[in-house]
Amino acid sequence: MPPFVTIAAYAPTGVGILGAGIVSEVFDERGPALPRFDFALCTDRPGQVRTDAGVPIMVEHGLDRLATADLVIALPWADFRTPPAPAVLDALVAAHERGGLVAGHCVGAFALAAAGLLDGRRATTHWRFAELLAGRYPHVTVEAEALYIDEGQIVTGAGAAAGFDLSLHLLRREYGAATANTIARDLVLPSHRDGGQAQYLAAPVPEDCGDDRLAEVLDWARAHLHEPLPVAELARRALMSRRSFARRFSAATGTTPHAWLVNLRLSSAEELLETTDLPVEEIAHRVGYGSAAVLREQFVRRRGVPPRSYRRAFTRAPERL
Repeated sequence: MPPFVTIAAYAPTGVGILGAGIVSEVFDERGPALPRFDFALCTDRPGQVRTDAGVPIMVEHGLDRLATADLVIALPWADFRTPPAPAVLDALVAAHERGGLVAGHCVGAFALAAAGLLDGRRATTHWRFAELLAGRYPHVTVEAEALYIDEGQIVTGAGAAAGFDLSLHLLRREYGAATANTIARDLVLPSHRDGGQAQYLAAPVPEDCGDDRLAEVLDWARAHLHEPLPVAELARRALMSRRSFARRFSAATGTTPHAWLVNLRLSSAEELLETTDLPVEEIAHRVGYGSAAVLREQFVRRRGVPPRSYRRAFTRAPERL
């Protein structure tokens, strides 16, 4: 199926103003070099909708917008403990049945659960309400630590600013790393904050660790990605012992130096696969792997597909064998 273009975000009374702002910003128009989305907020009755901050917003579209959107997003709202109206639940089910992509941000997952869309699936929500979701919907496997859970046609995300992670993940999945990274840079966000509400996933890629000395070392590592980059060398450049470096690195970034490097190498490989016609062997060397076989092993293990399959899905240039 082609990537999503039309997006409808359901904004009921009491909608989270942060959640509505996040999706509106991520899927905003950014010029001819990036995808152009047809994005709209929709609600039960178009007009002024009160937000959780008490500030009303104007929502021009009704539930009919859910019937045609490629991507439907259930936004968080203040009264999430009460299920949405039957018409809303029917619209969510209909979107799923016709093959649309359905996502729930934060406690928006409660709307998907009420519609029965999460039964037999893994899901996440704001950590504070994970037990409530699991208790109310026992057929849902709630993973409270995750930033987002991708179950194919159903995707759920954690609370608050994790809406950025959910949205960027969907962009990365459907449009590729280069598009997601470009939009993330425009928003001044980490391009791929793998990790969770308690670092659920394995390899965050922080853009800025908040520590000047470590930041210099990370910048140097990015510029020398083709080199082996042992942790001992990074520690030496940071003027620390290896143990102190690992401890300080973990405190600043939420991950280990090895995990950070692995994901940085793979993210760089993704962009090269998408935007160049370099052979996979050359890409492997440029991102610090000794051979295409090693890159393939890491790519399959952590991205789920081999490099050439990824290139076919997101290529912008023909592959030179």
